[in-house]
Amino acid sequence: MRAAVYRGANDLRPETVPVPRIGKNELLVRVAACGVCPTDIKKIHYGTLPPPRIFGHETAGTIVKIGAGGASGGASVLASRFKIGDRVALHHHVPCLDCHFCRHHAFAQCAQYKQTGITAGFEPAGGGFAEYVRVMPFVLPGVVKIPAKNTFEEGAMLEPVNTVLKAVKRLALLPGDNVLVAGQGPIGLMFTRLLQLRGMNVLVTDLFDSRLRLAKKFGAKWTKLVQSPTSKAQRPARKTLDLGHWTLDAAMNAAVLAVPSDAALKQAFEVIRGAGQILLFAHTKRGALTEVDLASVCVDEKDLLGSYSADFTIQREVARLVFSRQMDVRGLITHRFSLDETAKAVELAAHPTPESLKVIVSHFA
Repeated sequence: MRAAVYRGANDLRPETVPVPRIGKNELLVRVAACGVCPTDIKKIHYGTLPPPRIFGHETAGTIVKIGAGGASGGASVLASRFKIGDRVALHHHVPCLDCHFCRHHAFAQCAQYKQTGITAGFEPAGGGFAEYVRVMPFVLPGVVKIPAKNTFEEGAMLEPVNTVLKAVKRLALLPGDNVLVAGQGPIGLMFTRLLQLRGMNVLVTDLFDSRLRLAKKFGAKWTKLVQSPTSKAQRPARKTLDLGHWTLDAAMNAAVLAVPSDAALKQAFEVIRGAGQILLFAHTKRGALTEVDLASVCVDEKDLLGSYSADFTIQREVARLVFSRQMDVRGLITHRFSLDETAKAVELAAHPTPESLKVIVSHFA
C-alpha cells in the first residue's frame, strides 16, 4: 500500500509499505480521509519522535477485514458491532477509565490513553496518512459508525471537535456570558460555534477579515480585526494581538486562546472580569515561559486553565453534533490533497493562508 512515511525532521516521503496484518478482535480499515492536525505537524517539523513512523490520527474509512476472536479462533466478538463495509470514524486514544487520572477525569494523563491504538506500520502513530490502518482492541470503544447521509470527511472531524468540546466543558459558564475567542482558524471557529450553541455571546479576533466573516456564520456576536496585513512580507508575527480596550459592559466572563500568543494571554487577563477564566488550547510547546501577574489569579480569582487532547466519554455527544450538522464542519474544510501529496498538505497546514482552514488528506482528491 501507499503511505506517507516520516523519515526524520521535515522529511515525509511517499513510499510503498506492507498492508498491516491484524490480530484477533482487531479491524483493518481502508482510509478515506485524514485531517492534518497541528500535533502531527509539530512532530514532523521538529523531529520530536524517532523515525520511521506513519502519522495521521483524524481518520475515517471503511472496514475491510475483521479479526477472529478468542484463543480458538472462532467468530470475533466484534461481529455483533461491526461488519465489513461499515463506514467508520476512528479514535486513536481511549483511556482505561480506572486509574488515578481517569478517576479525576484527566484522561490525557492516563498511561493507556498515551498509547496509540491505530497503526499503519512501524511504531504506532495514528497511521491515517496511509491506505490502510490496523485498529487495536483497546481503542475499539472509540470507533463510531458514520451515518449514510454524512461524509468520510465529517467522520474525520470528530476527533478535533471532541478536543474542542472537552475544552468548552472545562469552562464554568452560564447562558448569556461573554466569551472571547482569540484566533479563528479551524479550531477557533469550532470554539465559536460550540460556545454559541451553549448560549454564549462570543467575541472573536483574528488577523484576517475573511475568517471574521466566516466567524459570523459560525455564531460570533462581535468580531475584531487585530491587524490587517497587506502582504505576506508585512504580515506580523502571530504573537501580536491587540485586543484594544473594552468597557465593563462588554467585559468577558472567559477567554479562549486558540493561538499560542503570550500577548493575547496578557490582554485576556485585562479584559475578563474577576472570577473569569482563561483557557489555553494552543500553548503546547514545552519550555515556553511567560510572565503572569499572580495577583490576578489570587486576588481577582481569575482562573488559568489548560485543555489538551480528547475525551472519549463525550464521543457520542460529539457524533450527534457533527452528524446532525449543528456543528457543521463542512465549511471548515478548504483544501484536499492526495496521499502522495501529504507533505504539501502538512506544509500548507503549518503555514496557513487567509483562504486556508482545515486541510485533509483524501483518497478522493
